[in-house]
Amino acid sequence: MSIEARIAELGYTLPEVPAPAGSYLNYTRSGNLLFLAGGIPPVEDKYQGKVPTDTTIETAQDAARLITLNRLAVVKDAVGSLDKVKKIVTVNGFVSSEPDFYAHPAVINGCSDLLVEIFGDKGRHSRTACGVAALPLNVSVEINMVVEVEESILAQ
Repeated sequence: MSIEARIAELGYTLPEVPAPAGSYLNYTRSGNLLFLAGGIPPVEDKYQGKVPTDTTIETAQDAARLITLNRLAVVKDAVGSLDKVKKIVTVNGFVSSEPDFYAHPAVINGCSDLLVEIFGDKGRHSRTACGVAALPLNVSVEINMVVEVEESILAQ
């Protein structure tokens, strides 16, 4: 089964690839590694503000899943097919939270768990999950990743 078929089987679809919102690229590459820029969820009230006072942990986990699909759309755009992913290397998750909130890993599990559901063992990765004072556009979560892909498919 293709990775995109697996995503559909799980009830998800890949979004359109977002245009960068500033002076940066959606990804850069070095050898067979793609370094993805940080992605944010849709700018909607339910995904904005601090966790858990303005949005719940469960809603922030949903935001993390949406960001994951968004970042995978970038990977597909970069290499043509998600079947060319060899490994999710690392995930860095940032949660806008109050100073006394300590469940950042639970929020970023929305991303990590989805990657394993989609890719199996290739989706297991190292990770950072931390709290921050604020994120762009007042979103509750931002995630970036490093993804290893088949080297032969990268344009030179």
